[in-house]
Amino acid sequence: MLGKKIAKLLLPFLVLTTAAAASMGKEPEGREIVADLEKIVNPQGVQENYKVKIGGVDQWLYVRGQDRDNPIILFIHGGPASPSAPTMWMYQRPLEEYFTVVNYDQRASGKSYLETDPDAVRASLHIDQYVNDAIDIAQYVSKKYGKKKVILVGHSWGTIIGMKAALARPDLFYAYVGIGQVINVRDNERISFEFGLAQARKEGNQAAVTEMEAIAPYPGTQSITRERIIIARKWAQYYGGLAAYRSDFGYYFNAPLLSPEYDQKAVAAIDQGNMLTLGAVLPEFLEVDLKPIVKFPIPVVMFMGRHDYTTPSQPTEEWLKKVDAPYKKGIWFEHASHLVQFEEPGKTLVSLLTYVRPFATDNPAELPKPSP
Repeated sequence: MLGKKIAKLLLPFLVLTTAAAASMGKEPEGREIVADLEKIVNPQGVQENYKVKIGGVDQWLYVRGQDRDNPIILFIHGGPASPSAPTMWMYQRPLEEYFTVVNYDQRASGKSYLETDPDAVRASLHIDQYVNDAIDIAQYVSKKYGKKKVILVGHSWGTIIGMKAALARPDLFYAYVGIGQVINVRDNERISFEFGLAQARKEGNQAAVTEMEAIAPYPGTQSITRERIIIARKWAQYYGGLAAYRSDFGYYFNAPLLSPEYDQKAVAAIDQGNMLTLGAVLPEFLEVDLKPIVKFPIPVVMFMGRHDYTTPSQPTEEWLKKVDAPYKKGIWFEHASHLVQFEEPGKTLVSLLTYVRPFATDNPAELPKPSP
């Protein structure tokens, strides 16, 4: 009898040992391990990658969720041309228990870059076109997955597109969430530069001080070239303005190397798309000013990194205080910088569940209290 009990206790261990031994012939690569981990096996779930022609250009969509009945989040990535699909495996899985999350590679970004000749797409790289794309994708996924509306989330550059899409077609969206919100680009550049220079002086980093003083005053009245932006951002981000408490953020930039959605060619396309897009949209980007927006048509929630000096949170906080909206909420992420969803994924999930998801569930009892 005792022998049988011991055998039962040992059975799970023996099964694991046998499985491990069977796999010793070929060790799986990191990408294979991540793919197995993030595989959605729930019959009620959805896991689909496909391209759709939007605005005359093929764009890749990535749809993931554990339950098709959940509300949809449409996520607009940053950059320009920094797709979220190859990094979503780092933080998104818990969100997929409560939302169906739709990421897409914007035109000339990531895998979408590989679908169209760069010379053919270059002329279409304008903010208004990106906004129209987001609206078309919102309509497409709403119809395909049987939803009345979707929740719109933008990150960094994507917040410009997201806010403009919400203003243009509020009927398509339950709520808007800005992560690393852009309000005024020139304000952001000035605040970011001042932070980086102050930190360099405080640390006695003379090399950084010399480099930054060479482009001062920044942005000033001179042209804001890509070269000046790189110098200004370099030191602000070095002092934690991209990832809090970090001067190195290789984990973020190397994450696509483990993405099941991206092969080596697609990973290489990230930088290629970034170079093409930034050059095309930079003049428009530098003139972005959303401060005049004093009325917002749908609930608006801002996720603000306390240490964000890539798109500084101060202008967002000031804008939120003044805007008139059906509901508004600013949430500070005290241990995050610009990469909020990567740095504080737990709080990201809890905040979405508390302040955003109720707007999409038609349950008044769950709705957060109106803003004062």
